[in-house]
Amino acid sequence: MFTGIIEEIGAMRRISKQGQAMILTIGARTILEDVRLGDSIAVNGVCLTVVQYDEASITVDVMPETFRRTTLRKLHAGDPVNLERAMLAGGRFGGHIVQGHVDSTGTIAGRTPEENAVVFQIEPEDKGILKYMIPHGSITVDGISLTLVDVTERSFTVSIIPHTLAQTVLQNKKPGDEVNLEADVLGKYMEKLLLGRSKQEPARRQGGLTEAFLTENGFM
Repeated sequence: MFTGIIEEIGAMRRISKQGQAMILTIGARTILEDVRLGDSIAVNGVCLTVVQYDEASITVDVMPETFRRTTLRKLHAGDPVNLERAMLAGGRFGGHIVQGHVDSTGTIAGRTPEENAVVFQIEPEDKGILKYMIPHGSITVDGISLTLVDVTERSFTVSIIPHTLAQTVLQNKKPGDEVNLEADVLGKYMEKLLLGRSKQEPARRQGGLTEAFLTENGFM
């Protein structure tokens, strides 16, 4: 589990591809302070496992499913990447619950300065994830925990403060670039739970959500 608070920008050093499998070697500093084999590291919002490391880099494997579903397949040597270690149980929870499991890629449709901020408009490839987004809710963009501003049927916007822009790869992103997106996991679990109960109890489904229904099913 991650929080979406980026710890550093790493540099892609080597990329080895064999079909849809990849081995990535990433230069880093901060995340190496307590790294161990088998640790989880979020790379541009994708949870990957450390299989090798030295005093200046980590090496991670990318399986075909991850290759197909994320922007990692488009990385080149020298590219910057967002890095975050897995959350410590006793640490500060500065962002929101991030799994590192990408739901869809998205394309930046607009980048507009607004006084001290920059507003990004992003169109998800899979429009289905928009149902999990609400204004002022949470979204993960390339591993960054961000607050949603507006949500439409085709896109959403986020407003980026100068610190976040300077400390993440968003500083280099422009219209047409792709990013990794992860919707808030709480919405996905709630949908699954409610749909599952509705299928089991069609009579109650017809009546919609009521205080009695929520009480009987442990929500109140």
